[in-house]
Amino acid sequence: MSEQKEEVDAQDTLDADAAEQSDDVHESVNIPVTSEELLESDQTEDNDSELEPSSDAGPETGAKGQSDRSSSSLDSNEEQPVEFDNVTQLAKQCSDDYNLTFLDKIKSIKESLKTSMIHPSATGMILKNNETLLQHGVKAQDIVQVEIFSTLPDLYPIKRIDRLSDNYQLITVTVQTGIGQYQQVAVEVIKSDFHKPFLGGFRNKLTGIEYHNAGTQTVPKKIPEKSNVFSRDTQTVFQRKKLLQTTNTTSTQMTKIGVYVSNMTDKLITPGKYFTAAGYHAQRLEAVIVLQTYYRQWHAKKRVENLRRQKMLRLKWEEEEEQRKIREKEEWIKLDYYRRHNPQTKEDFELLYNALELWQQEELVRINQSFTGAERKAALCELLEKETQIITCIGRHRRIASMANQEAMIQAFLKKCSAPKTWRRLDGKIIEMDTQFTIRARELKNIYKCIMLKNLSQDERLDVLLTLKHTVKEHECKLTHEILELIDREVDLMMRGVKNDNLEGLRKRIATLFLHYIKTPLFNPEVARHRKVPQDPLKFYKKIYFCHSCQLYLPSTEFAISSTSHRIYRCRNCINLDNETRQRESFLKYKCLLQRLYYSEADYEDDSTIAFLMQLQDIQYLTENIWASQSALSACNELNDLVMVRWDKSLEWSPWNCILLTKNESAVHLQLTSIEEGYELLFIHKIKHKHILAKNYFSQIPVLASFIYNNAEIDEIRKKYQPETGPKIIESQSPNP
Repeated sequence: MSEQKEEVDAQDTLDADAAEQSDDVHESVNIPVTSEELLESDQTEDNDSELEPSSDAGPETGAKGQSDRSSSSLDSNEEQPVEFDNVTQLAKQCSDDYNLTFLDKIKSIKESLKTSMIHPSATGMILKNNETLLQHGVKAQDIVQVEIFSTLPDLYPIKRIDRLSDNYQLITVTVQTGIGQYQQVAVEVIKSDFHKPFLGGFRNKLTGIEYHNAGTQTVPKKIPEKSNVFSRDTQTVFQRKKLLQTTNTTSTQMTKIGVYVSNMTDKLITPGKYFTAAGYHAQRLEAVIVLQTYYRQWHAKKRVENLRRQKMLRLKWEEEEEQRKIREKEEWIKLDYYRRHNPQTKEDFELLYNALELWQQEELVRINQSFTGAERKAALCELLEKETQIITCIGRHRRIASMANQEAMIQAFLKKCSAPKTWRRLDGKIIEMDTQFTIRARELKNIYKCIMLKNLSQDERLDVLLTLKHTVKEHECKLTHEILELIDREVDLMMRGVKNDNLEGLRKRIATLFLHYIKTPLFNPEVARHRKVPQDPLKFYKKIYFCHSCQLYLPSTEFAISSTSHRIYRCRNCINLDNETRQRESFLKYKCLLQRLYYSEADYEDDSTIAFLMQLQDIQYLTENIWASQSALSACNELNDLVMVRWDKSLEWSPWNCILLTKNESAVHLQLTSIEEGYELLFIHKIKHKHILAKNYFSQIPVLASFIYNNAEIDEIRKKYQPETGPKIIESQSPNP
């Protein structure tokens, strides 16, 4: 024990001397080191521990910082206590060589470090569990040697610290923070042992220096070594399956000498009736029959319920269809009644003349059956007088409807000219834009409306005329002079107290001339976009034909050419006039039938041509003479519910490839994949016979189709009946006056 105390005292004295020497060294030695010398010192170093002095640019003060580094070594063969030695005493040895060159000083310091690391047998001391190095004079950034041992190496082995590896460095850098003020900063330097990838860069054309893109500075994580590795063989259990018959030992106990067994719980079992295998199978068969009976009963109930439900749906659908047909028929009757009492269009007046003809035929039959001789002649004269009165009334209604339609067309034309430019955006909203031309057209439209107003007071009428006069004065021409003269005349007559009824003719002349003023593109530029430009007659000389009935030369659009006609004879107006005076037929139903045909053919989009050549007379002949105005399947004679579709939908529509059916029948017919499978041979033969009759009558149509197959007019008709796809430009579709 005395020897150990002496060793501890010696170690304390050595530590004290080393501390004093380290203080002297720090006070007297200032070693400035540049970055280049630092690199040289790194190259000359043999041991892993390094001393990195920092440089100071000041002329008076040098680099005071020294890089200190702590290292640990583990010696498993030696069992010595923890010892440390302050290496700062090495700085005292360097103070004697202060006059040496800078490189010699650094070399001498490193040699002293090597000797200190080679001779670790300097006296040290043992640290207790709660003691630290700071309590024994070790300052921050000092270099000390520490040996660590474990008293129980098996349970608590000593492991190497990762941060104290060979690639780790700690240097102290002196940074100037102000005038005469410096601060020491500890910097960790990690030497990476992996090759940093080249991530591209650029080169300066003037200096030629290359700059590489910065890469990651983080050392890749190393996969830790596994000390214990288990293979799959040691973790997998192989199983085997084997059937075994275990023994079940049973025993019985009987009454015997020395043993009494109670029979109170015993049961008396009597054998049942024995049955053979055939009886057993017969019993199973009866059970199966019972199961099948109940199953078939359940299945029959489900099927009957399904049939009942389908029957109810079918009856409900038939009832709805019947109600729909009744509603459509009622709506058609109401529309027909409204058209007869308020005729507006040409078709409405055709219905009136057709009704007049039917009434005249009924009255004629009644007169022929009821009267004879002079009474018959008197009844015929009376019938003729009534017919004349009805025709006069129809003509009067036609004139009123024509004036109303003309005024509506004028208002629609003015509204179309004054409408703003509109287009639809991608989000569905509509954008409107007014131009100077639309604003001008809107002003003229408002003035025209004010002119056409009736029941105005004298002052209001004078204000309207004054506004019109200022508007017309902007231009000097013959038309404006006439309007101004008429305005002055009306004002003069109003001042004289002339009644409004006597001024109607003058006001109509003013309205007519102002409408002509509005339709002139010079005064209303927006009209040029909507008004039809008159075509040059010389350019379309070949398309002008002579009407033998009215003795007029008219364009080709005024003639209704049938598919079976060989020459042009009468215009449309003459044909309509002849129909009103003689036959008085109504083509409205056939027109609807032809329109449905156009729509159905436009949906195919297979460039069918013959269907768009059919006229009203052709559809009428085809419906009445070929198909007898009834459906080929159900003999339905309601023309409003009939459509004419293709017989073979893979071929183009033609009079010899069509069939007249109801709307529901046509929908089912077009779903057939094969005509032979859907219809009987007798029905097919009947339809083909009708096709032969139609082909003989319309034999000229294929020749016409070959001439106008690429005609633009047919394309326009086809596009007219195709479904619209939502145009971006929105324009009103009002008829032009």
